[in-house]
Amino acid sequence: MIFSKEYVGYLARHTVKHLIAAKMIKTEKLPQVEERIYNGLLEELQLEDRINEEVRIILEAYQDEMRRTGASYPEMFKKVKQELARKYKAVL
Repeated sequence: MIFSKEYVGYLARHTVKHLIAAKMIKTEKLPQVEERIYNGLLEELQLEDRINEEVRIILEAYQDEMRRTGASYPEMFKKVKQELARKYKAVL
């Protein structure tokens, strides 16, 4: 993940404060709202990590074939990652 969990917590708190100030939400339970925003942000940010791990597993299965054909690992990583991002409808 590109951000620390502490920074994600800061973003969640700041987002909730902004939404309240803009009168987009109203809440009596500030900590619970901040926690839900934090969990949502964390899940989205960890999606890329999960996709990267899945790409590594896929490419590991095809490593012999890639060696035989002379395929570039970085290029194949990028292509497979783009396909998985499309499959999961993720914006990376």
